[in-house]
Amino acid sequence: MQPAPQWMTEPCAVLVTIHFDCSLNAAPNPPLARTRGETTAHCGCVELSPFASLTGMPPNAPEDLSRTIEDLYRSESGRILATLVRLIGDLDLAEEAMHEAFAAALETWPQTGLPDKPRPWLISAGRFKAIDAMRRRGRLDAAQSDLALQLEARVNETLQEAPQEEEMEDDRLRLIFTCCHPALPSEGQVALTLREVCGLTTEEIARAFLVTPSTLAQRIVRAKAVIRDKAIPYQVPVSQELSERLGAVLQVVYLVFNAGYSAEATGAGLSREAIRLGRLLLDVPGPDLLPEPEVMGLLGLMLLQESRRAARSSAEGDVILLDRQDRSLWDRDQIAEGIALTERALRSRRFGAYTLQAAIAAVHAESSSAASTDWRQITLLYDRLIRIQPSPVVELNRAVAIAMYAGPEQGLSLIDDLLAREELADYPLAYSARADLCRRLGRVAEARAAYEKALVLIPDEARQQPERRFLLGRLEELK
Repeated sequence: MQPAPQWMTEPCAVLVTIHFDCSLNAAPNPPLARTRGETTAHCGCVELSPFASLTGMPPNAPEDLSRTIEDLYRSESGRILATLVRLIGDLDLAEEAMHEAFAAALETWPQTGLPDKPRPWLISAGRFKAIDAMRRRGRLDAAQSDLALQLEARVNETLQEAPQEEEMEDDRLRLIFTCCHPALPSEGQVALTLREVCGLTTEEIARAFLVTPSTLAQRIVRAKAVIRDKAIPYQVPVSQELSERLGAVLQVVYLVFNAGYSAEATGAGLSREAIRLGRLLLDVPGPDLLPEPEVMGLLGLMLLQESRRAARSSAEGDVILLDRQDRSLWDRDQIAEGIALTERALRSRRFGAYTLQAAIAAVHAESSSAASTDWRQITLLYDRLIRIQPSPVVELNRAVAIAMYAGPEQGLSLIDDLLAREELADYPLAYSARADLCRRLGRVAEARAAYEKALVLIPDEARQQPERRFLLGRLEELK
């Protein structure tokens, strides 16, 4: 998988202090941006409808049961699908069987009541639905008949034992690595992971990444076709290829988190899914049979950034700057876990960019105020990050950190040098950072011009309105 441009995927851990505490998704996420030649017409290959069968609930079904089944789909569909893929060996058939199993629950549970163990019930129902589907295919195609018999035999071997929790989590790890296989296009990896592992609907994913549902559906169909045509194995890679494959998986998880780094409810859901995937990846041992340091670093980074969610915006949805946030609202449990993971990763001495970014976030999290933040330490961490992952966004963050302890003049000089190189010409946070430093220096006309430039570069759409309101407010203050 070709890595996304770094300036599109990195957090601005320092820049948020003087601007938005939402810069993880301040730039578009390219893997789900529309690509050249991609149409928005409905893809006729496969219908990728979300599980919306709750409208088919019998009229006498209790409302609380409807909510329970919907919640089960939301929380368990990824695990159920992963286990069905292992049992069936075909992603499309497993997904079809899972949806039919939930549809069966809609019909059956209002009469029989909620099973004591709903997840095994749904897996068992999905097994039989898959066998029925293969038998139907076998009647129409003799070549499918043998496949149906093989599937039935394989499934029957496991009928006596319900899958255990640990086994199901292993199934999810296998599915994650399948969805993030390097043979798949990068946009397909992200879309397929969110759809099949996280259980999000096509519409939810499309809305999060600002593409149409039909465009998103095409990507999922193409990704599934690659898995089928190349016979990509459903397995966690062995140790010798794990490090190569793990990088692509971490990037997908990071992009999912970036997409959810907002105050919106759907954004919070995406962030939670990314953190859940990060926890799963901790179970993948590295060459020394311990968790990979960069997995710990990424999970630590996500937890530290997510810990501020309750403080990042007002009840009206307006941006609250980091230096003005009520730090009592920060989630101390997430901070403690994030710092512990970051320290473990640093001690390994095999860490990379995710761990360094987590270390920067940890410095912020440990500070009682913006004024007491150790900006020199943050600058040193950015110096090291630039060495292993050169990027104009990292340089921008470093410039802001320098401005916070050495004065706005020095920071502004560095930002102007960056803008002169034109690598951040379309990056709104570069101009908002310049505007803030000009404002602090009393250079009002320059500050206004930079705020106006940032406004032009921020899309005028619903999800960007808090940022736009913030910039408009700053412009009003400078009148």
